[in-house]
Amino acid sequence: MAKSLLILTGHSQGLGRAILDTYLQKRNFEILAISRTCLGLDFPQLKEISLDLSELDKLEKVLETLFPKGDFEEIHLINNAGWIGEIKPVGKLNPSNLKKLMSINLLAPICLTNAFVAAYQNQNSKRIVCNISSGAAQKPVSGWSEYCSSKAALAMFSMVCEKENEHTGIRFFSLAPGIVDTGMQDQIRSVDEKDFPDLERFKSYKSQGALSSAQAVSQKISYLLSNPEKFEGVLQDVRDFELT
Repeated sequence: MAKSLLILTGHSQGLGRAILDTYLQKRNFEILAISRTCLGLDFPQLKEISLDLSELDKLEKVLETLFPKGDFEEIHLINNAGWIGEIKPVGKLNPSNLKKLMSINLLAPICLTNAFVAAYQNQNSKRIVCNISSGAAQKPVSGWSEYCSSKAALAMFSMVCEKENEHTGIRFFSLAPGIVDTGMQDQIRSVDEKDFPDLERFKSYKSQGALSSAQAVSQKISYLLSNPEKFEGVLQDVRDFELT
């Protein structure tokens, strides 16, 4: 069986962990999983790297040797790591936290995508970069200026990459996963309503069972990357398609 490769960030919890579990079931995939915390899982096809993506100087030092070489049938990069950051209105933001959020949500994915293209642009494999975005990239949410801005910028970056790589055959997606039942939602529901006017609405998503499971979303992400020819355009939302 021909080998394929997945590079995944933020694999230790939430949606990233669900994506990891989905791909561990694909025996033909080698997996390079990057997160601040390693899980210590014992799978021969899995290699974990401990790396804090907010520390761009450390990321830069390993970029040239990070991506495995080889003759892979498919190569997927999923930039999943993300942080909601401070949920506060403009005027109350902390510059240090802002720098950390932009590094994790935007600059690290840009660096990783740049290195991915450099490493694999001349291969004939099916190559896909999937940047995990958010509906907040298209819709302003009070208290989320940092998060909305980072995801909007990542979406535009993905569209530029698609335009530039028509000749290489690399596909790019900016994928909104919907409202997923993860620790990020726990954090959102714990903030002060004075800083986040939509607090009760987000609490109702949980109480009314409106949150998607990370496992269900990961299956849709896997379907998208396995069938890119069925999806036109860069901007995608898991709520817009069903598994067939």
